[in-house]
Amino acid sequence: MTAQKSESSSSLDKFGLAHPTGGTPDKHSRADLIHHWVPIRDLKPHHRRRILDHLLSLNEHDRYLRFGFLAPLEQLSRYVASIDFRRDEVFGIFSRRLQLLAVAHLAAMPRGHVRGSAMEFGVSVLPEGRGKGLGLRLFQHAITHARNRGASHLVIHALTENAPMLRIATKAGATVEQFGQDTEGWLKLPKDTVATHLESSLQSMAAEAIYRVKYWTAHFSDWLRMLVSSAS
Repeated sequence: MTAQKSESSSSLDKFGLAHPTGGTPDKHSRADLIHHWVPIRDLKPHHRRRILDHLLSLNEHDRYLRFGFLAPLEQLSRYVASIDFRRDEVFGIFSRRLQLLAVAHLAAMPRGHVRGSAMEFGVSVLPEGRGKGLGLRLFQHAITHARNRGASHLVIHALTENAPMLRIATKAGATVEQFGQDTEGWLKLPKDTVATHLESSLQSMAAEAIYRVKYWTAHFSDWLRMLVSSAS
């Protein structure tokens, strides 16, 4: 077993990410976060079919990295059906064509763990959405929501070969422990604040508004064609 810690968890920014050397936030990285803001939408029970379609769009290797085993349709269906939206939170990033590019599941872990209350983070991103930092954005989003739920830690269970997920965890300052082919990351979270609750609410409202704009934009041409056809 090996263990490592990339940065001190005592110097986390508002997203829960570790500051650069010296504990001072990088002004350029902060500006980059603002400039490249990504709308992340809260997913609800009526999105189960969309979530399943997203997972089915992953190839076998991607499913293996996401779940730690080759998940066939039956297991994916059971997983999606078992999501408790009252206890857990699920987030999604949609493309302009309303394709669900990335999905994150923030699941409440059983209480009584030696490290206190914790929530587990899992994420998947379609190939066409990779290289854009969507996994990191969802991780940052999950940190804020976990803090607001009173969690003391954010947990990641991943295969050791899942390098992108482990990079996200170590960049955030998580303690990472390797157990053969499996790796576990624990990120200690600061307590929630008025700012984290306000940020979460504004993010949700803005993402929902942007989704509605995308929806009407995507359907406008169809509506226009129907209108012209009925007029003729």
